[in-house]
Amino acid sequence: MANPIQSFRIKQVLVEVYQDAPQMGHAAAKIAAGLLGDAIRRRGFARIVAGTGPSQQELVANLVAQPELDWSSIEVFHMDEYVGISADHPASFRRWLRDHVTSRVPVKTVHYMDGDAADADAECRRYAELLEAAPVDITFLGFGENAHLAFNDPHEADFHDPAAVKRVRLDDRCRMQQVGEGHFPTMDAVPPEALTITCPALLRCRTVFAFVPDRRKAEAVRCALEGPLSEKCPASLVLTHDDARIFLDAQSASLLSPAH
Repeated sequence: MANPIQSFRIKQVLVEVYQDAPQMGHAAAKIAAGLLGDAIRRRGFARIVAGTGPSQQELVANLVAQPELDWSSIEVFHMDEYVGISADHPASFRRWLRDHVTSRVPVKTVHYMDGDAADADAECRRYAELLEAAPVDITFLGFGENAHLAFNDPHEADFHDPAAVKRVRLDDRCRMQQVGEGHFPTMDAVPPEALTITCPALLRCRTVFAFVPDRRKAEAVRCALEGPLSEKCPASLVLTHDDARIFLDAQSASLLSPAH
């Protein structure tokens, strides 16, 4: 397993910096596979919330390649979806999850968030009931360029949100990130709204794995790790979790204080 080039704690949270995303992915997947195996042995199944999109590819690719992991005992959720697009749209996170996970391993169950449901509010309630039916073992998440968690942009984030899943409006920086990652040709093509698991519901799990590679995430990493706990920086909430691990590469860690 790849070794970190730097390791430190902020509060109770372990932060590990690796040379690059492939090394991050290899290390994070091995650790996660061990935790999920423990959960399966303890109660017969495990539940995960999986982040989707380019920043999570190395982690997910390594996780589905773990030979000892019994995917037939793992229940899978994803954390967000654009409002109004179909499950076959190239930018759909349902499609991403199918392409990168469920077409490769035989999961126990996968729960897809229906972004083009006729009643978005009812879909939020349906998904929340499924999510809250049993404890989640690991939430795998990333940080947005604006430090969002899932699609909880700074103007929508609520650290005490009573809902588990809600409909949100995306801010311009978030929408431009979707263009920059190649999901849409222009900002006007990005749906203005999405369904998302809320901030407290994302962290209502036994373990959080924050997997954050790439230089374009460096500002968000500094905000989350060195700034105050604030809904203006949703990713800062990760530091409040009792069992969180943050995986960075040299680029995403590049703006952190040398004191670490």
